[in-house]
Amino acid sequence: MTERGRKAVTRTAENFHIGPSNLSWDGDTLVIAIDEISAPIPRRVRGTIRVTPQMSPQTEFTLDAAGRHIWQPIAPAARIAVEMEKPGLSWSGSAYLDSNRGTEPLEAGFKSWTWSRAHAGKDAIILYDCKPRGDDDRSLAIACRPGGVEPIAPPPTAQLPGTLWRISRMARTDAGTTCRIERTLEDTPFYARSIIETSIGGTRMKAFHESLSLDRFASPVVRAMLPFRMPRLAGR
Repeated sequence: MTERGRKAVTRTAENFHIGPSNLSWDGDTLVIAIDEISAPIPRRVRGTIRVTPQMSPQTEFTLDAAGRHIWQPIAPAARIAVEMEKPGLSWSGSAYLDSNRGTEPLEAGFKSWTWSRAHAGKDAIILYDCKPRGDDDRSLAIACRPGGVEPIAPPPTAQLPGTLWRISRMARTDAGTTCRIERTLEDTPFYARSIIETSIGGTRMKAFHESLSLDRFASPVVRAMLPFRMPRLAGR
């Protein structure tokens, strides 16, 4: 999570370099080689992450009416193997990989959004609720399956408790059911990631859930705090 200048970034069809770190494809596996310094306490972070998609739908979605922001679930379900040299950690398990890209900063296009992903057998259920600036709210509900991506009916919304930083959290769950936060994994001034328990299509399941406040992210106070957690190396 280091911001670097234009000269530190190079990209080809098979490789993406950001400073000393890089991503490349080894057959069907994405290899992420990390070589960074942590913040706010400077420590070496070095190791390799291997992500092997279990499905790779070639489907993109427009998140706003003007078509400035595109989201793609590159690997809605995947396997991951992590081998860290510094710190000395390793583990393996399930994973997820997606991509956001656009022609303007996210905070220029959106006030906030809520996203969640859950496994339902071999399917990955993804729910996306966006609040664009100057436009109606937009919702996306899909089931990613080995054979492709299909739209599903989004369940009704349910309000969740706010975060310690007072970010509003909302999720979706079947009518007549409850949704609860099982654990908050990350709680920042503009972003929260949690594990929730919800009900989708008549099945109780756990889901990864995120709430992003881009109004808060755009605040000068929050911008002034970011360099302490995300170093900026403009020239390298």
